[in-house]
Amino acid sequence: MHRWSGNDVTAVPEELEELRNWQSRLRAQFPIVTGNPELVYLDSAATAQKPQVVLDAAWTYLTTSNANAGRATYPWANRTTALVEHARDRIKEFLHDPAPTRSSTHFTSGTTEGLRTIPRDWLPSYLADGDEIVIPEADHQANIAPWLEAQQLLDRQGVRIRILRMPYQAGSGDYDHRDLAELVGPRTRFVAATHVHHVYGADMNIHRVRRAVGPEAVICLDAAQSVGHLPVSVTDLDVDFVVFSGHKALALPGTGAVWARQARGPAFRPGGWSGTPNTVGIASLTTALDWLDAVGLGRIERWTVALTARLTEGLRHLDAYEVLGCQTSLAADSTVQRRRGIVAFRHREITSGDLGFILFSHGFMVRSDSHCQGSAGEKTGSVRVSLHLHNTPDEIDRLLSVLRTLQ
Repeated sequence: MHRWSGNDVTAVPEELEELRNWQSRLRAQFPIVTGNPELVYLDSAATAQKPQVVLDAAWTYLTTSNANAGRATYPWANRTTALVEHARDRIKEFLHDPAPTRSSTHFTSGTTEGLRTIPRDWLPSYLADGDEIVIPEADHQANIAPWLEAQQLLDRQGVRIRILRMPYQAGSGDYDHRDLAELVGPRTRFVAATHVHHVYGADMNIHRVRRAVGPEAVICLDAAQSVGHLPVSVTDLDVDFVVFSGHKALALPGTGAVWARQARGPAFRPGGWSGTPNTVGIASLTTALDWLDAVGLGRIERWTVALTARLTEGLRHLDAYEVLGCQTSLAADSTVQRRRGIVAFRHREITSGDLGFILFSHGFMVRSDSHCQGSAGEKTGSVRVSLHLHNTPDEIDRLLSVLRTLQ
């Protein structure tokens, strides 16, 4: 499958060779990338760059239809109302919703706010005294803190719920689905999980989580690192909530969504008065989803997975570095599941902060800190490289060349 020659990290896997011309045409559509050829953006897990068509959509909306949605009947307001309603349906289609007439879509400012609305506006009406919920304490804080806050809220109302800690496989960062099956019981009503881990880059095998917890438990999925990066099908995942951010899916900052299946438990309806939504962000999100579908999320995933394999193959030959997560998946010819566009690593002597400064001095923009991981996660900071389809094999090779000089 791969044409690697020993330790030659400049060899090109077949996926990269096959998709090279396709990727080159798409890279040219990112003006911030082409306008800064001396820089390499490797922080797409934090914020993804925008193709020209998304920028054009925002400009067109602001110069032709900028108005409030659902507040008036003049043409600009009508077009904005129609745009927002179309975006709700478009998200369902993008997620391969099997029952769009039953489900609902609610706009938020991003994943963090979306995850907070569920324990605030839905979970208290679903849980009873003695119920249990599972939370992933080695995942992003945004998928941990809201559930702990919900426990405190319920406690003040006289409802005592039990928090179960999601079990992890030692050394890999993956969920331990066998231990999870032994941990849960008939009072386990809710599970918070992550689709793609923001530090380890692993697909967390949510279908195995579903098998472990049974058919009745509600699963809420943090999809911040999967929506816009790879195909996401709620039909296959069988989850009840999907929460994601627009700015990680090539849209403008300040918008995101909660998709609710509305099949297990009470209907999800965010509480409080609904103010003006981020209409220009929603316009950009619809365009981004259209662009991603036209480009092909399966091909985007193939490209970024092949790039991460190229990076881990190079890193595993550099003794000065420790790659976080599964160690058996580092080799280019590994049959173990590869990282989904995210690689986190440490230098054994240089701090992550200093390494981040060094890399930027060579033109590489990376994340270098603890990555907002929960208390059961890594105790020491690391450098995180996260990729999207505008990144190239040459950029990976240049990065490895710099890292090699720091051996």
